[in-house]
Amino acid sequence: MVDPFELWRLAWASAVSRGFLRLADFIPGSIDRPEPLVPSDLPVFGRVRLDLATMQLLEEREPGGRQTTAALIVAPFALHEASIADFAEAHSLAQALAEGGSGPLALTYWKSANADMRDFGIDVYLGDLNVAIDDLGGRVSLVGLCQGGWLAAAYAARFPAKVAKLALAGAPIDLDAAPSDITRRLASIPSEMIANVVALGGGRISGSLSVALWSGELSPEVTAEWALQSAGDPAMTARFRTWSLRTVDLPGAYFMQAAEWIFRENRLARGRFIALGRPVALSAISAPIFVLAAADDEVVPLAQATSVQSLCRPTRVETRVEPGRHLSLFMGRKIVGGAWRDIGRWLAEQEGETVAPCRKRRRKRQ
Repeated sequence: MVDPFELWRLAWASAVSRGFLRLADFIPGSIDRPEPLVPSDLPVFGRVRLDLATMQLLEEREPGGRQTTAALIVAPFALHEASIADFAEAHSLAQALAEGGSGPLALTYWKSANADMRDFGIDVYLGDLNVAIDDLGGRVSLVGLCQGGWLAAAYAARFPAKVAKLALAGAPIDLDAAPSDITRRLASIPSEMIANVVALGGGRISGSLSVALWSGELSPEVTAEWALQSAGDPAMTARFRTWSLRTVDLPGAYFMQAAEWIFRENRLARGRFIALGRPVALSAISAPIFVLAAADDEVVPLAQATSVQSLCRPTRVETRVEPGRHLSLFMGRKIVGGAWRDIGRWLAEQEGETVAPCRKRRRKRQ
């Protein structure tokens, strides 16, 4: 177990390598970020449908598809802003979903936490997700990205009748299935120490601190090349570097609950997760599930993502593993142009239909 100053030592060492030179840079709201994006900056999502405490619910600039059931992309709320779902032309998974025929699309654009949000816990985010789904018609398909995946899965287990289909991409579902750098680091840091860091930040965790703690030592250029799967594109590399600086601050309550309940105690996979007043089990999910995972994911090991197959036996689970790393699942030109367009087709298909066979798909039925 590390000593009480080890967390800050690790953060400081990483911060120096990333160009943060002041301890104040780790205090929420103290570091300059690029100007926040507005919907008009995104390829697909051009309108704000709802403005809630935790998010703006974005919808397409132009309605898409013939389906009446909307597909709601649940973005990760961890390090960076939600434009990971709609990054750029040829790198937008939302655009690929629409091209695959997904039907109407919406996106949870989570807000960076201000001081008034410091006590927001997971239930607040599930509650606003429920409001968004009701506003979209009361029944949607959910597309959960990374940590948005466990949130979407928890919602689908809590309200199975409100979820038509569930797609999970690079989602940490069963943390016992394989170790990761995140779980190892959390195991070495006492809960009291995390609480002290949250208190120092006025009840919040700064995005810059999260990045300093959990990101690797790779250069932004190498990370961009792996993430975007488009070597030699200076414009895309610059766009990626700007995106990587748009971090989000997290409410301390949410951060601590996610760290403890998901990454340390694995409550969701073990059936001990409490969602809006009730315990939920993943076996309660009735919607068909599509799992997308990266073979060389350095953030969510393959077994953590594909464990959905054994935990959701009552429903149909389809698994697809693509070559690549974590961010390439959401931004990579090859994966976006292939797997995500196929997921759009999967969302569009009616019960009993099948999507045409494609490379590296493994269909499994229980």
